[in-house]
Amino acid sequence: MNARTAPSTSAPPSPPEPFGAQLRDVVVRYGSDDDAALDGATLTIRPGTITGLLGRNGAGKTTLAALLAAFRRPTSGTVRVGADGELEDPFENPWSTTHVQLVRESGDVWGDSKAKDTLDYYAALRPHWDADLAARLLDEFEISPRKHPDQMSRGKRSAFGAAIGLASRAPLTIFDEVYLGMDAPSRYAFYDALLADYAEHPRTIVLSSHLIDEVERLFEDVVVIDRGKVLLAEPAEDVRSRGVSLTGPAELVERFVDGREVLARQRLGGTAQVTLFGAFGTDERAAATGAGLEVGSVPVQDLFVHLTRRPGSDREEAR
Repeated sequence: MNARTAPSTSAPPSPPEPFGAQLRDVVVRYGSDDDAALDGATLTIRPGTITGLLGRNGAGKTTLAALLAAFRRPTSGTVRVGADGELEDPFENPWSTTHVQLVRESGDVWGDSKAKDTLDYYAALRPHWDADLAARLLDEFEISPRKHPDQMSRGKRSAFGAAIGLASRAPLTIFDEVYLGMDAPSRYAFYDALLADYAEHPRTIVLSSHLIDEVERLFEDVVVIDRGKVLLAEPAEDVRSRGVSLTGPAELVERFVDGREVLARQRLGGTAQVTLFGAFGTDERAAATGAGLEVGSVPVQDLFVHLTRRPGSDREEAR
């Protein structure tokens, strides 16, 4: 039976399938500004994945998240959200907005009321809300439900928003820089809770973050946006395969560098390590390992810095 037409019962309805999303030729302009927040953005977010949404400040990440959550509509182009085969325009669409949870850095909470009031609001709004999970997370983050968010530190307020996002159990859950202000133990507690709940209750999670080295282990897919344009949208392993690291005797390493773009270079005595950009074929890998070199993958953060580096910028400063 379709989740839309299922009769109401005392128990929460079974969650619908994880939502995916598609953007086609999306342009978003604010006012009469010539610069577009999104400029011809086209991408697909696969349902049932954790997708990393990466971009520099002002790249268009927050605008994209707002489109998916129906907080605004595009100037042109199409946005579709929903379960596989049931994608719909989310704007002013109660079915879509009920099943999409966006948590922004502000936490999207009632600042001048008790935290419990915000929890009650989301419990009424989200049909798959898990109050027990919300309570456990507030305990984990040491947040009192009787305290007003306006009285919380920036980190506690961010953690409160993260707890709301996880407890919503929304088929599409979007975290937009939600970690800001959290200390390292709180951030890692959030990552662990996200992975644990994702494994038990599959859904689609979009995670926007500047702390790429911390969160890239979570990513199954990666979207990189720069100046309103989508540079890539593909599985994380495909992104990592865009580069390679070689470690070993310096003379041997240099044999494989000729004609390739070097992202980074290190040397300690007679041992060198280089990070190269570009595909490294099976035969080349075999030749490198056969020569005694260690061949490794490249962190997503290094590739992100390379892809979004401004012309004329200093590479080492960007890193």
